[in-house]
Amino acid sequence: MLSGTTSHGFGSVKPPAVAGYFYPAEPEALARAVDQCLQRAPGLAMAPKAVIAPHAGYVFSGPIAGTAYRMIAARRAEIRRVIILGPCHRVAVRSMAVPGADAFATPLGPVEIDRAAREVAIKLPGVEIFDEAFAEEHSLEVQLPFLQRTLDNFTILPVLVGGAAPNVVARLLKTLWGGPETLIVISSDLSHYYDYDKAVSSDTEAARSIELLQPERLKADHACGRHGIRGLLSVAREFDLRATTVDLRNSGDTRGGRDKVVGYGSFAFEYAGAARLDDHCRQQLLDMARWSIDFALKNGREPKAAIGKEVAPSLAAMRASFVTLTLDDQLRGCIGSLQAHRPLILDVIGNAYRAAFSDRRFKAMTYEEFARLRVEVSVLSTPRHIPAASEAELLRELRPDVDGLIIRDGQAGSVFLPQVWEGIPRPDHFLSQLRRKAGLPARHWSDSFKAYRFTVEKLEPAQAA
Repeated sequence: MLSGTTSHGFGSVKPPAVAGYFYPAEPEALARAVDQCLQRAPGLAMAPKAVIAPHAGYVFSGPIAGTAYRMIAARRAEIRRVIILGPCHRVAVRSMAVPGADAFATPLGPVEIDRAAREVAIKLPGVEIFDEAFAEEHSLEVQLPFLQRTLDNFTILPVLVGGAAPNVVARLLKTLWGGPETLIVISSDLSHYYDYDKAVSSDTEAARSIELLQPERLKADHACGRHGIRGLLSVAREFDLRATTVDLRNSGDTRGGRDKVVGYGSFAFEYAGAARLDDHCRQQLLDMARWSIDFALKNGREPKAAIGKEVAPSLAAMRASFVTLTLDDQLRGCIGSLQAHRPLILDVIGNAYRAAFSDRRFKAMTYEEFARLRVEVSVLSTPRHIPAASEAELLRELRPDVDGLIIRDGQAGSVFLPQVWEGIPRPDHFLSQLRRKAGLPARHWSDSFKAYRFTVEKLEPAQAA
């Protein structure tokens, strides 16, 4: 029995609609085609809660989908339910639709519908059972063979998204979010039928919008599955996820012909608090921070760097960072970005330079200091507003040793990284000191006072043996 199939019988089974068209109809040929896409994909050290994957014919988008699903294979024994959202191409759906069938079939066998999840879904406003919409739809079906080859026993809930607003999609996702047993898949291609260069530009813009978790930036021509993506981005911001573009190509890359191409992207969404760069990427960021300072000392100016194709996806992703410099265990400079606005590796290079030469609390770095300098990098998650109506409520919300905190009131504002909890462990003292740093009274509160939390991944140099 092929991976992902089940041995017991079903009631109504929806037959495959695009076997032999979008992917091979013969089981062995299909398994071989999917496995080739998986084997040729880069092995990325990520454990995503959600992915975005393309849905064209496998000869066009299969390699890009393989990049998303190879990451999922590492969790094959853990994932037991997959919620799949995709756009409708054949039959219009007013908001969102789920199938009434008990299973969806592919040449690799049937995949059971999660009936309990469906019952929960149809109680939500805007969700209906609408089998006709699924009869010839490919956007969900083409994901199934990849799931069957990467997971063990699992159920699915396919959802077709019509014109549903992002908050409606987000409500469905939050209701069915579950724990590590649940994977979220958003099925979407990117730009359609632009020439190659315009497609690359459009798809890059879409990828940046996704990495920034900004659904409002995703335009109508960016992605056919934009409604599902926008809903996921809304939830990702609320649940403190970080998004990474792991593959971004188009049909001109996979099948040739560059006059009219379709864009494809794979994206991974990890919990920011648990996500970790691999050891090579961590060391590369620390090395580039030191290189930035060394370059400036030798050349008297800030280095200008660019992203090359060899840069790992995790380092090319839009991220905010802080660079902290210490000398003999004393702070020597700390500057960073609160909002992502450039690729992570470029942000670290820029912030390292500024921490060494532009922190107004210190004189410019010297060569003698550089030889003894310790460099630490913090990769920030997207800040999230803390809705608190009083200081007491805000203090109850704070998580010592976990939360970084940003406060703002009018023109005044300041930030503490989570590392500051080591020296100020009490939440009330933490908040008071942050107010003072912003130039506000220690007990300041007003109707315009705002607080935002974030988490960090801290990168430190290895300790000498």
